[in-house]
Amino acid sequence: MRKLLLLFGALAAAGALHAQPYPNKPVKVIVPWPPGQATDLAARIVAEKLSTQLGQSFVIENKPGAGGAIGTEAAVKSAPDGYTLLAASSGPISIMPNLQKTPYEPLSDLAPISLTNAVPFALVVHPSFPATNAREFIAVVRANPGKYTFSSSGTGATAHLFAELFNSMAKLSAVHVPYKGTAPAMTDLIGGQISYSVETVAATVGHIKSGRLKAFGVTSARRTAAVPDLPPLAEAADIPGYDCVAWGGYAAPAGTPREILLRLAAEIQKAVQAADLKERFATLGMDTASSTPEEMGAFMRREQERYGTIIRNAGIKIEK
Repeated sequence: MRKLLLLFGALAAAGALHAQPYPNKPVKVIVPWPPGQATDLAARIVAEKLSTQLGQSFVIENKPGAGGAIGTEAAVKSAPDGYTLLAASSGPISIMPNLQKTPYEPLSDLAPISLTNAVPFALVVHPSFPATNAREFIAVVRANPGKYTFSSSGTGATAHLFAELFNSMAKLSAVHVPYKGTAPAMTDLIGGQISYSVETVAATVGHIKSGRLKAFGVTSARRTAAVPDLPPLAEAADIPGYDCVAWGGYAAPAGTPREILLRLAAEIQKAVQAADLKERFATLGMDTASSTPEEMGAFMRREQERYGTIIRNAGIKIEK
């Protein structure tokens, strides 16, 4: 009888533990990039807030490689129980599936939770470029088709696609020069070997403030807290509808219970409204964002379609 009572007691305790509100144990957040990268930094900052708000640790696990595909695949193959999440971002989710075969289908293998951040880019030139604003810049480049060059951190990279869309909407013909990373691209732009670039505010703001680069506007539809004096290019360059930001957010494996997705989305919305988080994001060249799971899902569909259109129109192909 005593053994039977102990068994019933153990079962009752297990049932009570299972019935506890989510989360009742640490949550793993897979970041498919190395430590220190933008997605990693944003995910860590939000995870800190979630840990405090929910009383459980949100532990970052970096799984870099293959442009974010390795970590993303690991996340989508995890148990859909809310205890493994993905730090999702535009590269492996919106861009890569349009350029090559991926071991996951973002729109069906992931359950969106919420956006967390937006990463605006800026149009920058060497200080000697013969223009003082975005409209003059467009006039100069348009009048000299094929003369000017623009850099990016690599063929098919976000910076490349944003620049291609800008060139298309502004009716510019320029030569793309891809680099293996943002740093060497910025070095040659500062050195005068490249005419212009559309790069992250985070990568350019220090050079803008020091005078090593001249900026004509940001790619987002609204001004960004990181460089509030820079106008949106849609307005400054007179190209209505130009609105491009890299994005970050949280997602889970498909099949994760809806109540968990909604709980996390509400907590993320609360987290990104905090003044200290907004300030930390601004110092990193980011703006805060949030959404419902449905809003993030619709956003992901639009982004994948838009990048696909840019890639097809520009004839972009990556080397095998």
